[in-house]
Amino acid sequence: MSDHYETLGVERDASQDDIKKAYRRLARELHPDVNPSPEASERFKDVTHAYDVLGDAQSRAEYDRGPSVGAGGFGFGDIFEQFFGGGRSAGPRSRRQAGQDSLLRVDLDLADVVFGVHRDLRVQTAVLCETCNGACTAPGTGVQTCTMCGGSGHVQRQVRSLLGNVVTSQPCAACQGYGTTIPEPCPTCAGHGRVRAERTIPVDLPAGVDTGLRIQLPGQGEVGEAGGPAGTLFLEINVRHHDVFSRSGDDLLGTVEVSMPDAALGARATVEGIDGPVDVEVRPGTQSGDILTIADRGVTRLRGSGRGDLKLGVQVVTPQKLDRRAEELLRELRERTKAPAPHLAQFKQGLFAKMRDRLRL
Repeated sequence: MSDHYETLGVERDASQDDIKKAYRRLARELHPDVNPSPEASERFKDVTHAYDVLGDAQSRAEYDRGPSVGAGGFGFGDIFEQFFGGGRSAGPRSRRQAGQDSLLRVDLDLADVVFGVHRDLRVQTAVLCETCNGACTAPGTGVQTCTMCGGSGHVQRQVRSLLGNVVTSQPCAACQGYGTTIPEPCPTCAGHGRVRAERTIPVDLPAGVDTGLRIQLPGQGEVGEAGGPAGTLFLEINVRHHDVFSRSGDDLLGTVEVSMPDAALGARATVEGIDGPVDVEVRPGTQSGDILTIADRGVTRLRGSGRGDLKLGVQVVTPQKLDRRAEELLRELRERTKAPAPHLAQFKQGLFAKMRDRLRL
């Protein structure tokens, strides 16, 4: 068996870069598609095999050490693999590969999740090449059976071992294991069967989604090589902050300011909810921290039917500027209600902590 260094025309101390350059030069000269002569074909096989060995630093080191048993040479495990594993081939591999999954973040307003929303999402992704429809070849042309491996996708190599020369099967370097070559690749996709492009994907996002939820859209991810099946597009939901309302499960939480007279006497009012006007009733004697619950005005449930509630925490507002008459009336009110002077009471949690806990019940 000829020396691999002589086959590539390089010295034994040549760098890996020099070996690669020598192989590329010889491959351009001897490739069967360029030089169909039988002699060139045989030399191309030898050149490719020599590069398979010397092009990898580890296999080159083993080749330089020769067929010895030890830390750096062929061991019995290597020989076993060459005899019982390396000689078998599963046939050519397919150019058609499944596409990758994609992840897209979708920002929503809180109002969007109350009833759900339709979005036309624009994504940059890999789509099927319309010129070749995934065939990878230029229109009017096709793939050709590899003349190096005869369409098997693998070639047999002789490797020196402790037991002498053994035959192994390796992917064909001429066709990269596909068994076919593409003499005229598609000019649009350069032989990949897919191109990068912007797509618009219409999506109906259901009501009740929340930040962190991922929605799967099978078949909406990237198209694979050679028009392979598309992967899955994952939509990760992010709900933007709302200035008035927050969310607790399926309930909406808010705060309503009530004047001291209205809190004492009771009142009715209409406030603007997240999806329209809401009628609110303040009962007489309402205190700061009390909760006004408006049923079925929260978020539509993601799984199930109906909506959550709208819960409004009451904050009684004390007037800061009083005219003389108002001050007189309040003094009279204090006397009539026999309101006690400020005093220490049994410890209770803070007003706003109390309101927060009540809202989340």
